[in-house]
Amino acid sequence: MTDAFPAALTGPTSKERKYDRQLRLWAATGQQELEDSHVLLVNSDGPLGQYNTGVSGVAGVETLKNLVLPGIGGFTIVDPAIVTESDLGVNFFLEEESLGKSRAKETCRLLKELNPGVEGYYYDQRIGELLEDPNFLPQTKLVIISGPMRRSTVVPLIQEAKQLGIPVLYLHSVGFFSKFSVQLPAEFPIVETHPDPESTQDLRLLNPWPELVAAAAKLDNLDTMDDHQHGHVPYVLLLLHFLEQWKQSHDGNAPSNYKEKTEFREFVRSQTRTSNPEGGEENFDEAVAAVLKTITPFSLRSSIREIFEMTQCQELSASSEDFWVIASAIKTFYASHNVLPLPGSLPDMKAQSADYVSLQNIYKAKARQDVEEVTATVRDLESKLQRQTAIPDRDIEVFCKNAAHIKVVLGRDIPQISIDSEASTLKTVRNALTDPDNLILIFIAMQILDSVVDEIQSSGREEDRSVDDDALWNSHTERILALLTAADGSAVSQEARARIASASKELRRAQGGELHNISSLTGGLVAQEALKVITRQYGPLDNTCIFDGARSKSEMYRL
Repeated sequence: MTDAFPAALTGPTSKERKYDRQLRLWAATGQQELEDSHVLLVNSDGPLGQYNTGVSGVAGVETLKNLVLPGIGGFTIVDPAIVTESDLGVNFFLEEESLGKSRAKETCRLLKELNPGVEGYYYDQRIGELLEDPNFLPQTKLVIISGPMRRSTVVPLIQEAKQLGIPVLYLHSVGFFSKFSVQLPAEFPIVETHPDPESTQDLRLLNPWPELVAAAAKLDNLDTMDDHQHGHVPYVLLLLHFLEQWKQSHDGNAPSNYKEKTEFREFVRSQTRTSNPEGGEENFDEAVAAVLKTITPFSLRSSIREIFEMTQCQELSASSEDFWVIASAIKTFYASHNVLPLPGSLPDMKAQSADYVSLQNIYKAKARQDVEEVTATVRDLESKLQRQTAIPDRDIEVFCKNAAHIKVVLGRDIPQISIDSEASTLKTVRNALTDPDNLILIFIAMQILDSVVDEIQSSGREEDRSVDDDALWNSHTERILALLTAADGSAVSQEARARIASASKELRRAQGGELHNISSLTGGLVAQEALKVITRQYGPLDNTCIFDGARSKSEMYRL
């Protein structure tokens, strides 16, 4: 009999209760994207016993934990390592009974216990062997790599992911330091960027549509209203009413500069009934406060204009992503009306409920009208392009609502300090070294560690060499400093060298291994970025974050 009752009376489903908090963050659309996604975690490149280093792979598992709990569709762990006693001391997703067993299998088993609705798989092979199957990587929506790892493994994996348009998160957690970088496709569009609510208000006071004009025209009797009515007129209608009066004495022009807007604000303030026995007129206070930010002509943000001018928006094809087809339709709408579709939302304001709802309906009706016009353009484009699948109406509606704040992130590669690095990356790192307080030295030290581990693993003599080998560290430190020197022609100062040596000392002290508290925190940070990428909501990191656990300090760099 449940179906006989309205949805409001049946209560939330068990799934809605389970994921209530996160649904408030990314709504049902974001949750669906999460449940449709599969994440690949590459947690090591070989058994830990093959070279003398500390425990690794903790941050990667902690990241997965924070994706399993909110209900990711599935995950795969690639980790050839065997569980050692050192693992048991820092990895909470291993048990004493796990000792000597496949680390991939054991962590997968225990992670799945967190959320029975999540599928988990594992491979105790090297990722290089798995990539020989051309069907392995395309099943993945996001790749997470937990370093340090040999370049001969990382580079092919990152390059193949890039060719397939699969985002990559590359993380390191060593001792008290951690860092991670995001590699996105060349163009990564985001519709639901979740800007500050105040920046999304589009009241359209300087170019109102007929229904809004008609609502404001009803205030001709403002002076004859009783005190209660006068103190409850929505401030949007007040501003429209007084704008018409202003125009009559200013040759039909609205306030256009700061001086005129200030004068108009004082004019609105002067209309307040100071003797109102109800204790003041809050609606007039709201109107006065809103003058400067609402009496402004519509202008297209430069970032939106750049999207309209991008090749993908101008040259559509049957294979174009839905984003670009809708963006092209929005561009047509803007060319016709010189404004973007109305979002349709209203801020809270002092008003009688009936008046507020009536005004809200006027805005919602106009927003629906704009959506219908854009939808008609989209359908026309689909027909011309002979697209096989129609774009869902819901997607068009969400795009229209967020049109003023859409974003296209131009993806960058995982940054490396090597002879193949982009000149801009080397220059950015080199310039950052001039500031003695920033954390770029941690990034440099971890690049040195990567090179040290890479040489140890590639040499075939892992049992004879350690990540605390002086000769190895000195040679790779000098090589990387030489690359940074070549970036701008000036040698790295002795002070900067000393700071890099200090950061390197922490990595050597930790023997390249992880501390659980730092890796747990890093896993939370990485998972947050992973969720942004998977749901295509909010703004993902662009492109590197460095964390110093000793000073509890983090910094972001675009490398």
